Amino acid sequence: MTWWCTGIRWSDGRPAIGWYGAGRGERVSGLVYGQRLAFVARGERHCLGVRRAGKRTACPTAATVPGRAGNAQCPECARLDRSFSVAADTNAADPRAYRVYLAWFGPGLVKVGITAEERGSARLLEQGAVAWAWLGRGPLMAARRTEELLRAALGVPDRIAYARKRGVRAHLPPASERALEVAELHARAAALAGWPDSLERLACEVADHAGVFGLDGWTGLPAPARVVTEMVPGGAVVGRLVGAAGPDLHLADGLVVDTRLLAGWELAVPEAEAEDRAVVVPVAEIPAAVDPTAGQDGLF
Repeated sequence: MTWWCTGIRWSDGRPAIGWYGAGRGERVSGLVYGQRLAFVARGERHCLGVRRAGKRTACPTAATVPGRAGNAQCPECARLDRSFSVAADTNAADPRAYRVYLAWFGPGLVKVGITAEERGSARLLEQGAVAWAWLGRGPLMAARRTEELLRAALGVPDRIAYARKRGVRAHLPPASERALEVAELHARAAALAGWPDSLERLACEVADHAGVFGLDGWTGLPAPARVVTEMVPGGAVVGRLVGAAGPDLHLADGLVVDTRLLAGWELAVPEAEAEDRAVVVPVAEIPAAVDPTAGQDGLF
């Protein structure tokens, strides 16, 4: 019985690796900072099908997926996924309550977004938000209109590349400064006119994920130096886990593993000779953040 990796899963505020077995459902393996990680990719990378309402439907053709693709879906399954998706604006009738949030990833790296209220802070963990605060709650379309209003008025983007987020994680300002930047933006957002009447505004309560991500240990995260760019058949990674944020696993030697690239692979314990080589997969250097206090345009 093959269990296919589905990437990182943030369960009860903690990181875990997800697995899917056709006909057997899904399970997770919890991750603990300080533990040793060792895995090797077997066979080919396969499409994980479509996951909807907590259930995964297998790809009908068991299609293969390119190793560098950020999404472990074939084109057909990806189209089916987008056909009924809040993110793709193809499910406007979703009756659930939604929340608008302000997410902070580093100095000058801020975005506004929405998430289903029932998911709590899971979306913030999945994106790697270090500090964040709720802005409001209400019906989906009211939340979407508020998101667009605040994005334009505050001058923040709708998304921030993971490459930019991971480049600043080892050089974050103190928690008090993070909270202050979020609170100031929250105040600016709250002062704006034009919020939909059906959206309830929420008071500013800044939350921080530094502890959850492993960013506030006595040594902190090692500066990210390299990132895995692709898993390949027989490719192995061995190291000690020191932190996780969003889809990224941070290892003690400065290697970052983007778990989106693990999804769709069968992962196994490597043989002794593979462990001796530590990393035998394609990697790329990560540019250093030259000034952690600089604005967004001066980080790289």
